[in-house]
Amino acid sequence: MTLRLKINLIVGALTTLFVLALLVQQLDDDRQSVNEEVVAAHRVALQMLNRVVWASAAQGPQVMLSYLRGMGRVRSNEITVYDGEGAVKYRSPPSTYKSGRSAPTWFEGLVAPRIPVQSIALPEGRLEVRADPSRAALDAWDDFVALVGIAAGLLVVANAMVFWLVGRAVRPFGRIVEALNALEAGRFDVTLPRLTGREAAAIGVAFNRMVGVLHENIENERRAALAERRLSDSRRLAHWIDGQLEQERRSIARELHDELGQSVTAMRSMALSIAQRVGAVDAESERAARLIAEESSRLYDAMHGLIPRLTPMVLDNLGLEEALRDLVERTRRSQPDVQIELHTALGDAAPSAEVALTLYRAAQEGITNALRHGQARSLRVRLQGAGASLALEILDDGRGLAEGWSEQDGHYGLQWLAERVEAVGGQFEIGPRADGGVRLAVKVPVSETKEVA
Repeated sequence: MTLRLKINLIVGALTTLFVLALLVQQLDDDRQSVNEEVVAAHRVALQMLNRVVWASAAQGPQVMLSYLRGMGRVRSNEITVYDGEGAVKYRSPPSTYKSGRSAPTWFEGLVAPRIPVQSIALPEGRLEVRADPSRAALDAWDDFVALVGIAAGLLVVANAMVFWLVGRAVRPFGRIVEALNALEAGRFDVTLPRLTGREAAAIGVAFNRMVGVLHENIENERRAALAERRLSDSRRLAHWIDGQLEQERRSIARELHDELGQSVTAMRSMALSIAQRVGAVDAESERAARLIAEESSRLYDAMHGLIPRLTPMVLDNLGLEEALRDLVERTRRSQPDVQIELHTALGDAAPSAEVALTLYRAAQEGITNALRHGQARSLRVRLQGAGASLALEILDDGRGLAEGWSEQDGHYGLQWLAERVEAVGGQFEIGPRADGGVRLAVKVPVSETKEVA
């Protein structure tokens, strides 16, 4: 059911009730009017007939009958004269007022008064006076019918005008519904023109503002989704590049260890051999050969110091715990004034190669930052298994983090480490300790979780 029809039905029902109330009031007025008219006429007729009967009693009944015939019909009364045997000697003539018509019986029953028949005794019979409200009821009926006709006409006209006016008033709401349907269908560029009426205009302005905000939010979501997709692509690319770098580092480390290391070792051996052969005959050549052997030894040591920085080969051969022990031991040798404690408790955890390398790089980055930036003199490195995950924690007593510090403020090593940890489904935290220094914590699953696009 439309709003227009609902409003019209409500107004129609209210106006109908109002008209019915008026008709009921008119009916009550008609009843009082008919009652007053009939009762008054009946009382006057009785008074008049009592005087006639008293005056004509001495002159005989013929005088009274002649008087009644000459008087004719008395309004709202029916007069009948009976002789001593009950035969009718006189009856009032029928009324000529609106002859042939009568009000409906139900209507006359509603408005006509209940007046008992009055009887006057005569010397030779009786006279009966019966109230006759039919003409007064007919007048009331005619007025009532005219009022009903006028009321019906006004009711039709009023409802027609209301229907037309309501149609004009709710016409803007039809456009609003059309705009809402278009919006539901996915047309987010739909707008409403300036609508007539205060309420409709306010709804139109609110609708256009809502569509604008909705369009802006959709555009922002589209841009956010595009940026997130690009970020995801960038992370996958960075993860792939990182993997390629690790492979290249491993390849370079193997080349240094297998090829260059053997070559340097061979150079040292040949230089020592030459020094021994020419030592007795050419002292200058012996010193040159021994100098080559010493430089070969230093190059070999420098190369073996460079290999762990490129890739922890011990990680592939002996596992994560031994790789961390090797890292700590090398740090102790290079930083003899620094105290480093290492505690490992992997239990039955067997991390994948990617997870193990991530934890190793995290320990490497954490130790390097603590020594280089924090000037730490004491470090504690703890690695332990916790269910299906591994937790690495590095505590130092260095200078701590600057106020307002953020890992995005040029700390690219920490950014790289955080993204690498997230790439295997882990969590990365870094922050100041209560007693000074820095706490770095990494928690990763035993098996890496591949990033979903």
